Formats: sequence, C-alpha cells, structure tokens
Amino acid sequence: MPPPADIVKVAIEWPGAFPKLMEIDQVSACVPVLSWWSLANHDQFALQHADSSNFYITEKNRNEIKNGAILRLTTSPAQNAQQLHERIQSSSMDAKLEALKDLANYSRDVTFAQEFINLDGISLLTQMVESGTERYQKLQKIMKPCFGDMLSFTLTAFVELMDHGIVSWDTFSVAFIKKIASYVNKFASDISILQRSLAILESMVLNSHDLYQKVAQEITIGQLIPHLQGTDQEIQTYTIAVINALFLKAPDDKRQEMANILAQKQLRSIILTHVIRAQRAINNEMAHQLYVLQVLTFNLLEDRMMTKMDPQDQAQRDIIFELRRIAFDAESELNNSSGSMEKRKSMYTRDYKKLGFINHVNPAMDFTQTPPGMLALDNMLYFAKHHQDAYIRIVLENSSREDKHECPFGRSSIELTKMLCEILKVGELPSETCNDFHPMFFTHDRSFEEFFCICIQLLNKTWKEMRATSEDFNKVMQVVKEQIMRALTTKPSSLDQFKSKLQNLSYTEILKIRQSERMNQEDFQSRPILELKEKIQPEILELIKQQRLNRLVEGTCFRKLNSRRRQDKFWYCRLSPNHKVLHYGDLEESPQGEVPHDSLQDKLPVADIKAVVTGKDCPHMKEKGALKQNKEVLELAFSILYDSSGQLNFIAPDKHEYCVWTDGLNALLGKDMLSDLTRNDLDTLLSMEIKLRLLDLENIQIPDAPPPIPKEPSNYDFVYDCN
Repeated sequence: MPPPADIVKVAIEWPGAFPKLMEIDQVSACVPVLSWWSLANHDQFALQHADSSNFYITEKNRNEIKNGAILRLTTSPAQNAQQLHERIQSSSMDAKLEALKDLANYSRDVTFAQEFINLDGISLLTQMVESGTERYQKLQKIMKPCFGDMLSFTLTAFVELMDHGIVSWDTFSVAFIKKIASYVNKFASDISILQRSLAILESMVLNSHDLYQKVAQEITIGQLIPHLQGTDQEIQTYTIAVINALFLKAPDDKRQEMANILAQKQLRSIILTHVIRAQRAINNEMAHQLYVLQVLTFNLLEDRMMTKMDPQDQAQRDIIFELRRIAFDAESELNNSSGSMEKRKSMYTRDYKKLGFINHVNPAMDFTQTPPGMLALDNMLYFAKHHQDAYIRIVLENSSREDKHECPFGRSSIELTKMLCEILKVGELPSETCNDFHPMFFTHDRSFEEFFCICIQLLNKTWKEMRATSEDFNKVMQVVKEQIMRALTTKPSSLDQFKSKLQNLSYTEILKIRQSERMNQEDFQSRPILELKEKIQPEILELIKQQRLNRLVEGTCFRKLNSRRRQDKFWYCRLSPNHKVLHYGDLEESPQGEVPHDSLQDKLPVADIKAVVTGKDCPHMKEKGALKQNKEVLELAFSILYDSSGQLNFIAPDKHEYCVWTDGLNALLGKDMLSDLTRNDLDTLLSMEIKLRLLDLENIQIPDAPPPIPKEPSNYDFVYDCN
C-alpha cells in the first residue's frame, strides 16, 4: 500500500546534532521534529530549506516539501527577526557588520521579511542610512572597507525587503532620498553600493509619482553620465535604467525638455562609444534597457504624429512654401518678378502637383490625417534641407515623367512616415520582455529623420524598378515595407550599413526571395497529393511531438519578473528523461548550458497536472500591476495547474520558447499541439517530405484522378506457367 500523499521522507539538520532521516506530515511538519530533539516552545522554532535560499517552511508552502529534501530546524522567523533587529543596533562594529550580512541574506524570504517589517525594521534601516555617514565619518578614515561593507549590506537588505511589495514607497523622507542620491557620486568606486543606490532610485521613480519628483530634484543627468563611461556593464545597465525611469515618468510637457538635456550631455554618443561599440558582448538586460531608451526616444515623435495641420496656420503653410521654393528655386524667382495673382496661383498649383500632393490647390489638407499628421511634413522639410540634391533630383525626375509613371513625392512621404511609425511602434509603451534595439539608431542625433531620408530614396528607386503607375501605389508600399523589414532584421550597426543592405534588396531580389519562399511553401492541391499529405501527417506530428518533448528534457531558464526588473531572479525547469516528472528550482544567476536534475530542488509529477492555461487565464496574469497589463507579457505567459490549488507560473523568454513549452505540455497531457510554431513546422516538414517522395516524378504531370481500371483481357494465354 503506497504511503499517504502528505507524508514525505526528508533529512533534518539541527546544530550540534547528527542529521536525522525521518518521515514527516506536510500538515504538521515541525511538531514531530521538535519532539525528536525534546524541544519545547514550538512557536520559537521553524523549519527552513537547507539550500542557499534558506526559505522558511510555512502553511502556504509546506505542501511543496518534496521527498529527499534537506531541511534545517532553526529559530522561528519572528524570533530570528527580533534577534537581528537587536543585533544590527549593536555598538560593536564587527557584530553590527555580521548582523547586517545575515539580514541581507534572510531578507529574500518573504516570511522573514514580513516579521522584520512588523518590527518597524524598514524605518530602522532608513535611519541608519540617513545618519550612517555622519555617525561613522571618523571611523571611515581608519575602517573604510568595513564601513563600505556595512553600507552595502544595509542597502542590500533594504532592496530585498522592499522587493516583496509589503511597504509602500511613498513613506520615505526627503533626507533618505538625498542620502541615496549622494551615494551615486560619493561611492562611484564602490560597485556594490553604487549598484544598490541606483536600483533604489529606479524603484522610487517607477513606484511613486511623489518620489519621482523628489528624485528628479536630487539627481541630475550630469551625475549619471560618468557611470556610463566606465567599464562595468552592470553599473552602465543600472544607470540607463534610472535614466529610462526618469524619462518614462516625466510629465508630457517635461519629456522633451529632458530629451534636450540628454542631447546636450551627448548621452547618445556616450552610449554608442562606451556600451554598444565597447569590446564586449551586450547582455540581455543591457539590450532591454537600450530597447526601452530607443522606444522612449521615438515616442517623443508621437505629439507631432498625432497633430493635424491647420490649413489656416501661416507658419505651417510656410513649410509647404519652403518645400516648393527649394525644389523650384530658379524657376520661381524668374516667375515671381512678373505676372498677375491668378498666374502665380496657377503656377503654385502646377508645382504642388509636381511635388506629388493629392490636393494640388491646398496641399495643407494632405496633412490632416493622423497618424502621421505633421510628422510627415517635418520629415519632408528635413529631407529637403539636409539632403537637398537628392530631394531636388527626386522631384524633378518625377515631374519630367509621364503622368501615369511619376512617383508622387508628397503622397509617398506621408504614407512612408505612417509606415515607419508602425514599424517602430511610435506611441506604444516599451515591452517588459523585449530586447530588440537597433544600434544604427544610436549613431545619429536625428536618427528617425535620417531613417526616413534613406527610405524615401529607396521608395523612389523601387518605384522605377517596378515601372509603377499611380494604380500600383499600394503594391510599391508593400514591397518597400518588406525591403525595410528584411534590412532591419540584420541589425545593421550604422545607417550607412542599413543603406547598403537596402541596395542589395532590389525589387528583382525581392521577387527572387518571394518565389523561393513560394516554392518552399508550395501547396500541391491535386487529390493524390492531398491523400499523401493526409497519410504522412501523423508521422510528421509525432516527429514534432518528440522534438518538443526533447526540448523540455533539455529544459529552459525562466526569469522571475517583478515590479523592479533590475533585480534579476531566475529559475529553471526541465522534464525528466522518462517524461514522468518536471524538475524545477531557483537559480542565483542565468546558467550557461543545461542544469542537472539533481540540482533542481522541486518536482512535479506529470500525472498530477490538471491543466495548462495561457495568457489572461493564468493566475499570475490576474494580479494587479502595470507589468501584468503588458500585452507582450500576456502573450508569453502560461501556467500549470495541479492538485486543488497548486500552480506553476511561467513567463517564457520569447515566443519560440512559449510555443515549445505549451506544445510539449499539451503533448504530455495527450492534447493537440495548437501553436503557430507547430503549424509552421508541420507545413515545412510536410512540404519537404512530399517533395522528397515525388523526386522521381519531376516534370511529370500528376493527374487529378486515378487512371481507369482496364477491362479484363479476353484470355490469359500470356501467363507463364513456371511448372
């Protein structure tokens, strides 16, 4: 008879005694252990995991104790919190330092954190930070390393305690903020203090509007810039995260002002030199922060993108006059000297037609659609002024063509601006998981305008290659979008490199690529081919299923996302080789390669899994918080539901891993694999398999219907009798 489900076999450690192997009940785990060592006062003791986490066993998590776990009998969280609360106030520097080190370690556990916070521990730590520098100023000269370590452990404990979300960020004083801000300059050489100070500032800005205003008064961009010029990528990442947080939370009317300050301080060129072009790989977190900065920078264009042109505004109309003047300068000067108002009006109408506006009489009406609004006109003026030769060439080239073959510069610019805003997602908030930054946008102060200038010349070139007419306008725009998207996927390091990539993606090349892709995805529709597909599809699905399960056996590292993304926490999950158990556990850092099964503390039998849910149905997506509202995070979220209320929550690193895991888990449960990745793999493998089987039939037409069965022969004299 199998043992009850809540009875587990574990090893228990107790200081000064040999570890004891015993069976315990998950419902009352601690009581029999205390009885074994004849310990009274049950409320003063507790069990905790003996691994590096040191997390306490509580009513909420005791059902997660697994067979073979190593536990430690120790003082209860309340007792431990009380002792540390007293120890960190010790007059002995050594005792104080050791206590703060222990506090930094224990604060990661939410159970301990709750008890320490109940003792007003956060206030004690903030008081120590506020008074610490003055109090130990004399000791600092003779015990500088000790003071640095003490401050580092204090800030670490504070960060860990606040990370649990128990205490509101709005409760902190200006004195505390001033002190943290001062550490950004004072302890530039102490990496650990600087890291934690920057992390605290970022969290303050992101979690409280009032604190944003106070932090913005205390910390300047000038104070942050020097940290980007160092060689430590972690410090650079924390610094850009603080800049992004200030940028994100700035009121709309202050955001452009902040962007101007960043430009004056040459933030872009500093990041390009010391981060992007530094002689080291960019890690995922840095890539994410660069992506966020890129998105926030492009979002400054949203105001112009959503602003309609006022046809009565003379300043805005002057921009259109300037476009005409630059394109037809000599001609206009000649004609301005003489002629009536009617003649000049007729000349303007003719010129506006040459410029490619839809409304020749009043081109201001072309800019009343949002998006792209006034942003399109801004781009056109920038192109005309900064790339004047190319602008004049495009306008004059098209005005000399036949009407039906001219590429309308005005209409093209408006539609192209709208397309570029869609590609770069101007106006959308940055994703919590995306790392998709483009180095080339950090190579120029007016990168969007330069991007437009390259693309408008590409559009004109593609128009000529396609021999397009006005009826082909939408087709040309589709080809241009494909050219731009294909060039962007190569992540060019500069705008010049982007331009050269586009040169290689001519219309002819796009046609070749499309034809090749069509051939690879060719779907033969004749009945014999469809029957063959139907016959081999189960084999292909089984192959895909095995691949998904093999990937689950290899396992994946998942990031634990929280309100303070800077504090990276990882966990790993993998399937056992016999496909019966999921092994998972927390990691200190992102692993290099696979993590062995025996180093993952927790297990979940596949037989216990009740369901797999995705997106908004996931328990961790139903919680409140800005992170949970992010569309891209929702698309990467899935959860395993087991027992009555057990759940294992995931946020996949990317869409590919999401598809692999949801497919694999559904396969384990005997359900269909319904992801986009499975559909694509099935189409690709089916196409390949059919082509392989039909190799001998190349250039032979396959009939739609099977050939008719011939009549029986009149006699069987042709049969040879071997006997």
